[in-house]
Amino acid sequence: MSRLTVWDAATGAETLNTQDPAVITAALAPIGVRFERWDGIETADGATPEEILAAYKPHLDALMGDSGAGSADVLSLTPDHPQREALRTKFLDEHTHTEDEVRFFVRGGGHFVLHVDGKVWDAHCMQGDLISVPANTRHWFDAGPEPRFTALRIFTDTSGWVPHYTGTDLAKRFPVAA
Repeated sequence: MSRLTVWDAATGAETLNTQDPAVITAALAPIGVRFERWDGIETADGATPEEILAAYKPHLDALMGDSGAGSADVLSLTPDHPQREALRTKFLDEHTHTEDEVRFFVRGGGHFVLHVDGKVWDAHCMQGDLISVPANTRHWFDAGPEPRFTALRIFTDTSGWVPHYTGTDLAKRFPVAA
């Protein structure tokens, strides 16, 4: 189940913890984060990236029209992936991107953790969740040491995905995935 947990970044005091999608959407909107559920679409476990993209085409067309994004692809990560640890490590430290980071979880999930307005916002996204983290927002991502997810990545320019690290240790003070 999706969950949003918010802490004060300075004290670590928890200020919000909810699994209600409407509350999650309402809480994230003021910081510019889009969160929504896309229910009712199923793809087979062994579906190819092309089949997944075709199944979500109506949603993707609407989203890309709204956001100005130009294309989408499919990323799958499993515990047996030979580069899973390197991929996980790459995004564990606080960083920013020069374009919005838009993800939709087809299967599995992960934690998008944002550092905004003196708070740490852990959006634990699961199957059926769409999240869009605005460009230049301090954040990190963790799917845990045994990641298991398939996600649609929506983008305008893939060079915008290059992480620009902030140099803080905040992500180490707020571990979210075990």
